[in-house]
Order: sequence, then structure tokens, then C-alpha cells
Amino acid sequence: MKKYSRSDENVAMKLHYDVLRDDFSRAGEASSKIKNMLRQLAIDANILRRIAIATYEAEINLVIHSYGGSIDVYIKSDCIEIYVEDSGPGIENVELAMTKGFSTATNIAREMGFGAGMGLPNMEKVSDEFIIESERDKGTNIKMVVNY
Repeated sequence: MKKYSRSDENVAMKLHYDVLRDDFSRAGEASSKIKNMLRQLAIDANILRRIAIATYEAEINLVIHSYGGSIDVYIKSDCIEIYVEDSGPGIENVELAMTKGFSTATNIAREMGFGAGMGLPNMEKVSDEFIIESERDKGTNIKMVVNY
């Protein structure tokens, strides 16, 4: 599975966050830090809201479904690019996973209020560009772009 190419052209700032599997106690911490950093940079409130939704949903998916992964944010002059990568187990059927309400979350995750099956659809909805690739037993890579 290929990783999405990343251009350092016009990058004002890069943010990197590692997210651990099943780390429900810290779920949402990375997306909160991203939101706070963007707020300090005076990013427009609508853009900030979209980025917050995209990164929160991505982070929760990493906690619930992956073996751990990372979120990288590239702040550029005309857009914000978000790269989400994990080390597995991959998504068996991406098209089905993109269906609103479809979830493979465990009962434990559901009992904590997660796993409603809206993560990927919400990420796509708030992004101007959304690309997802997944391979069973290898992982999932997502690229999201939000333009200014």
C-alpha cells in the first residue's frame, strides 16, 4: 500500500501526533491540540470547525479500529492537509465502511459512546478532498484537504 505523497511546498507548519490503540482515556487529545494550535494561528472559524471534526473522527477511528497510527497536519498558505496512517488491520470493504451508520466497533467502544458509524462519512463531508486506501492486514491511509 502506498503512502500519499506530501509536498513541503508552501508549508507554514507541520504537526504530528501518534495515536495508540484502545487509548480511550486520551481519545480526542490530538484533535484538541490541533484545534487549539489552529485557533492560535487565527484560522477562520468555519475551517477550524471542519478540521476539528475531521481530526477528531480520524483519531477516534485510530483508537477503536487500528493497531495504532498517526495524524500529520500540514498547514499551507491555501489549505490544510491531514494525513492519517495506521498499521492495520485494514478495512475489509471501504465502500461499506463509508456507509452512514455502518460500524465494526466493539461493544466496549459502543458502551463508551463511540462507534456510531459516522466517522468516515463525517471526514468525507467536511473535506474538500478525501482519499482513503486500505489493505487487509496492512493498514489504512487517509488524505483529507480543507481549502481556505
